[in-house]
Amino acid sequence: MSDRFLNTDKVDDLLDTLFLHEDVRVDLVSRLRGLVLAADPAICEEVKYGGILFSAGSPFCGIFSHPRHVMLEFSRGAELADPDHLLEGDGKKRRHLKLTVPTDLKRKKVREFVLQALAATVAVPRQRMGKKTRP
Repeated sequence: MSDRFLNTDKVDDLLDTLFLHEDVRVDLVSRLRGLVLAADPAICEEVKYGGILFSAGSPFCGIFSHPRHVMLEFSRGAELADPDHLLEGDGKKRRHLKLTVPTDLKRKKVREFVLQALAATVAVPRQRMGKKTRP
């Protein structure tokens, strides 16, 4: 079995819990999860901090369900290109998208942000702490 699916039971349990207690958010969480996992077969998921965290060598995003929305958080979101100012948050590193309806997935360019975050995470070994490694 692939490392990618070692935590599948925990993720399924979390989704089951959401389904019992929440409305449209369970659909958003399921759609977001599928979208993130489809970005690259190397992406792994785990339940942590009350949500689903995704990594590709290191964590790059997470899905968290809140009472009025679903949040897709990007570990290094402050580095992502965001010309339409869709990302929220003002911390040093993290940014997030708040989603309330399925149409937000397209309107807030979720796929594009996931791909950017993934690419930034994969590039980390080549560039640490603002210093480029020698060729």
